[in-house]
This record gives sequence, C-alpha cells and structure tokens, in this order.
Amino acid sequence: MTQGAGQGPEAERTATLRDFRVPAYVHETGPYDQNTHPGNAAPPLEDAVEHPEGYTPTQRDLPVIKRGDTLQLPVDPAPAPAAQPSAGPGPLFVVGDVHGYLDELLAALREKGLVDTAGNWCAGTARLWFLGDFTDRGPDGIGVIDLVMRLSAEAAAAGGYCKALMGNHELLLLGAKRFGDTPVNSGAGTATFQAAWLLNGGQKNDMDRLQDHHLQWMARLDAVEEVDGHLLVHSDTTAYLDYGDSIEAVNDTVRETITRNDADEVWDLFRKFTKRFSFRDEGGADAVRSLLDTYGGTRIVHGHSPIPYLLGEVGSEEDEDGDGPHVEGPHVYADGLAIAMDGGVTMAGKLLVQQLPLDD
Repeated sequence: MTQGAGQGPEAERTATLRDFRVPAYVHETGPYDQNTHPGNAAPPLEDAVEHPEGYTPTQRDLPVIKRGDTLQLPVDPAPAPAAQPSAGPGPLFVVGDVHGYLDELLAALREKGLVDTAGNWCAGTARLWFLGDFTDRGPDGIGVIDLVMRLSAEAAAAGGYCKALMGNHELLLLGAKRFGDTPVNSGAGTATFQAAWLLNGGQKNDMDRLQDHHLQWMARLDAVEEVDGHLLVHSDTTAYLDYGDSIEAVNDTVRETITRNDADEVWDLFRKFTKRFSFRDEGGADAVRSLLDTYGGTRIVHGHSPIPYLLGEVGSEEDEDGDGPHVEGPHVYADGLAIAMDGGVTMAGKLLVQQLPLDD
C-alpha cells in the first residue's frame, strides 16, 4: 500500500501553515483577519466582498480539516474493468482535485474500475482526465504526480489515455521551486511564491522529492481542453479569456509564459488561476456561456472550488460526527451548464472520479 493520508502527524502539517507569519493581504473571498477567523478557517461566503484588482492570494484560501491519526479505507476486491465499447474511444472519466491524498485517489480509481488492486491501469481504452491540483495540503503530492505519469504511459499502451490539466497549485509549486523568496509585483504589497506556497498547504516532503522531470511535466500541462462536448478547466473563472480566443491559443500562451521564466509573469498567471466563483450566483450562467461560446462545448467541467463552498456548507473541525462535509457526487449548477468536481478532500470530503456524460 502506498503512503496514506493517515501517515505523519496532521498537527505537524497544520503547524507548518499556522506558524508561518507574513503580512495579512487579501483573502480570496474578501478581507481576511486571522483573529476574526481563528484556526485559519476561511470566512463564510455570505461575508465575501469584492477584492481589489491585483489582490495577492497569499493567505490560505481554504481550511484543512483534521482527519485524526489514521484514515481507514476499505480494501475491496478488484472491480470489473470499465465497460469498453466495441469500437471508437472508451468511456470518459474526470477526476477532481487530489491535493496529495494518494490513497484516496487509488481507492476512487479502483471503485470505478480504472486501476486494479496493485494500482495499475486496467481500463483498456477508457479516457481519464485530471483537472489539476495534485499537490499541497495532503501527505503525498509527489506520489500523486508519479501515479498520474505512470498511468499515462500504461493507458496509452492499452489504447486509452490518462491526461491532466494545469491547476493553480501546479503553478504555485513551480513558482516556489524556481523563484523561492524573490519578491513579485503582487499589486497588494510584497509577496513571494515561497510564502504563498507555504500558506496554501505546501509540504516540505513534496519540495524535497521534487525532481526535474516533475517540473518539466507540470510546465507542459494544458490549461483548457474540450472532450465530447465537455469544456475541461481547472478553475471556475473567466480569466482563461485573458490568454487567447481558442483552446490552442490559451494553452500556447500559458506554456510560453512559464517558459519565459519571469517571476512577475508567472505570478500573474497564478493569481488569475486562483480566482473562483465566477459561475455561481447571478450572472454565473452567462459567465459559463462566455467560455463555451469562445472555446466550444456544451458544458463546463471544473475543479478548484470545493462543492461544500459552492453550496455554503463548509465543513468544520467541530463537526459532531467527525465525517466532514457530505459530498456524494458532482455539483451541477449555473442553469445546468457547469459541473463542479472538487468534493473537498482536504476538508474530509470526497475525492470524486466521475464518468461523463452525467445521467441527469
């Protein structure tokens, strides 16, 4: 069994975040005061206010709920491989934010018949897309990246594929490794990638194990893709429109920005990828349509914003049953045009692996 979520003291990881002192900038959902919100928990969504242009996302944007010393995961018999069509591409699956929870990912992939009990690809011509955010907060982000890279090769050999999108935490880890404590032009005070990485769940063991081939793999990830009428992105934001009027243009621009290795440019890219909630509330459906009209597709599928946040049902360490938020599957909203896939695994929620299209 690979390293699980229960290994390593949770309190030690939490202390790493809470003991790192930087000036209070701006929380993604509005001004943030740690004294007002003890335990670094994020303020309620209903208290959110518009952030100023150029805000600096260096405060932790989401809480991490303690899971106790161990997390018990059921070990089931190997499921039957995912059903394969007689011709053409195999079934399409998407995976929400993993954030270093490797054992939970393996369990979810086994449940869908995509990997066997040894964690090897067993789904033939099935197609699997990860929506980004592989590291930070959880115990084994590098293990997650290694798994995705290996499954990509195994799936291709079987006639299917396993691919991944760029998330804001990939940009954050890249920036922390490349630029460290180099000040960046945040527009809201002095900021660095290193400070932002630590405050948003950066794990020392991930940084220690990060190698050149991991960096090269992350730097080449696409930001947007369209598959079977589903527009796949990481973040629920319209900021992708700033980088091109086609999927190819956006992906090329993002890769070129990373390749130029300019700290301020990469920071601006990271900052825009941290924006969220564009598809929620009034005007959300129109925001989704602006992306669909530009890039194609009939529905957008995203991660980034945990479903408990979108529903206003954020979990808490004081949950009486200790189970955290209850997420059973993807959240469909914005007049049915958006599908949210982040089940809130960092909040003791559920790591979602979902076959598309949805039956709704």
